[in-house]
Amino acid sequence: MRDFITGVRFFGRGLGIMLQSPRLLLLGALPAVLTTLLLTGGLVALVIWIDDLAALVTPFADDWASTWRTAVRITAGVLLFGAALTVGLISFSALTLAIGAPFYESIAEKVEDDLGLAPGEDLPFWRALGLGLRGGLALVARSLLFTIPLVIAGFVPVLGQTVVPVLLALVTAWFFALELVAVAYYRRGMTLKEQRTTLARRRGLALGLGLPSSLLCAIPLVAIVVMPIAFTGGVLVAHEALRNEPK
Repeated sequence: MRDFITGVRFFGRGLGIMLQSPRLLLLGALPAVLTTLLLTGGLVALVIWIDDLAALVTPFADDWASTWRTAVRITAGVLLFGAALTVGLISFSALTLAIGAPFYESIAEKVEDDLGLAPGEDLPFWRALGLGLRGGLALVARSLLFTIPLVIAGFVPVLGQTVVPVLLALVTAWFFALELVAVAYYRRGMTLKEQRTTLARRRGLALGLGLPSSLLCAIPLVAIVVMPIAFTGGVLVAHEALRNEPK
């Protein structure tokens, strides 16, 4: 529980650091704006084509009575939109950090310098972008292995309205935290596996940062401001988790 509270406190420190440096806040918000526009465009396109897609995934209902065919395809449309929205929320942070990897690398360097933390390697623009894209895709793919079954389980009466939302929030928080510490760890030459292992030893710390960050990022437009704050907290969490690592 102490680690969890520390993680929440690091999120608060990230807010304080960003408020003291509006330039860094703006720099970190730009990738989030671009990601928001991309995902919003995708959802709008989905809504436009939802009827055709619902028919495409329910060919078995072509010969059914009109009432049942309509009911099945409305259900399919709702499920498709819900799945797309869930994937969008899950991939938002990974996509933002991937697109903005060079920007966030600059933020990490500035935060480490200002706080007197051990500096990491300065990554060239294209290397930072490549690491961000590769790591982001890997984390999204891994997170979907957990979140998709939980989303499906959400339709189970009682269980879907009690246990599943809590598990989904915790899983999302964990993977969000992994994304937030990635740049700081890439600057230290750590692989994605090494990052997971290091953070798993301080899972409470990761959840303390990831839970408020992921919940706030689920609010439209708020995520644009939250992302640089959460990332700054991620730099602090990354260094804290490394303190007890074997030399």
